[in-house]
Amino acid sequence: MERKINEECGIFGIYSKDDLDVSKLTYFALYALQHRGQQGCGMAVNDLDKVVVKKNVGLVSEVFNEEFLSKTKGKIAVGHVLYSGANAKTLDSVQPLHTNYVKGYLSIVHNGAISNADKLRKELLANGAIFQTTSDVEVIAYLLAKERFKCGSVEEAIKRVVPMLEGAFSLLIMSPKKLICVRDKYGIRPLCIGKIDNSVIFASESCALNAVGADFVRDVKPGEIITVTQDGTYYDDSMCGGKSALCIFEHIYFARPDSVIDGQSVYASRVEAGKILARQYPVEADAVIGVPDSGIPAAIGYAKESGIPYENGLVKNRYIARTFIQPSQDQREKSVNIKLNVLSETVEGKRIIMIDDSIVRGTTLANIVKLLKNAGALEVHVRISSPPFLWPCFYGTDVGTRSQLVACKHSIDEIRQLIGADSLGFLKLDGISQIAKNCNLDFCTACFSGEYVYEHEVL
Repeated sequence: MERKINEECGIFGIYSKDDLDVSKLTYFALYALQHRGQQGCGMAVNDLDKVVVKKNVGLVSEVFNEEFLSKTKGKIAVGHVLYSGANAKTLDSVQPLHTNYVKGYLSIVHNGAISNADKLRKELLANGAIFQTTSDVEVIAYLLAKERFKCGSVEEAIKRVVPMLEGAFSLLIMSPKKLICVRDKYGIRPLCIGKIDNSVIFASESCALNAVGADFVRDVKPGEIITVTQDGTYYDDSMCGGKSALCIFEHIYFARPDSVIDGQSVYASRVEAGKILARQYPVEADAVIGVPDSGIPAAIGYAKESGIPYENGLVKNRYIARTFIQPSQDQREKSVNIKLNVLSETVEGKRIIMIDDSIVRGTTLANIVKLLKNAGALEVHVRISSPPFLWPCFYGTDVGTRSQLVACKHSIDEIRQLIGADSLGFLKLDGISQIAKNCNLDFCTACFSGEYVYEHEVL
């Protein structure tokens, strides 16, 4: 019964044409993307055709040290932070995946989930393939190596493989002389381009560009393939132009608030969600508070729209990882108890509106409501800046079956009773399209609506 949903990974890549320290820049970028995955990380650095790969379970600050970063030089690098899920938390799950084959080598990092990976894996196994891990990226690597043997370039192999893949994939692929990025045709997971002078950078979020002092250029188009070589940067948009479906939860929860994704400020999206909630679910109260961190901008928006003062009501321990990342419920519950503390001066004797981004499976929000009431809150009115989760996700968000979703088993009033709130309101589905009006893409809202971009058997 977890409170949060889980999302897989952040990626970064750099092709230096200006003698940049690519290993240290990759380290700083991964640090900026740490919120996207905290169970493992890694990087691969191309040093004159010799590739150095370092990866392990743990945080960026735990896996890399000054000695490694100082000694590891190169022109090209790719990096990855991992959320692996409860059943895949070994070193085998950590990326980059580095593989040698008849045409050289490929180092690959991936954000997303290939929804037909099991089917592809079975087909490859039936034809003699051997796999060392259960990760989607190994299936992609095998397909690329297989197709590269039949054609003249890695880019052509990619164009052959992409139509075989269903689901979400933002990919960075490093070969001996190239750095290639690929975004799936719907643009489900984010990917952007930046520059430092003549050097080219790719990242899951623009906050990583800021961390390394890069200028934001633009977002990678859904379906676009971009190749960087010493001679130049080449753009292939021959598979672009169809329907787009960016995961709406990038704006609701996953991304850092200081990122801009496909033209839309993440912070502004969350503030707008709070404003919409205030119009949809007004209530008399004395203060509005947000659950750190992603609930705070929505709380500010609610306060602005309602005229009820925003207050700091919950203090977050900055030295504990995001609660939703913890792989087991026992670990999650223990970490929640030390993650948040109540400012009694804010809540004692007051009617409180508390804003959070989601309720998926359940119980942690009840603990927070209990903390507030134990601290003297007279009433706690909960507002959620997303609709109820009613359908599983197949594109990289760890919501497996409908049986795991509390809103599939209980009415909103029953959920209210379960969490101990005096009232409860979820953002209505028609409000989703209003929170990110500047976004260049349409959204995937399948977890709320059941309308998937591919056909799936739903359990």
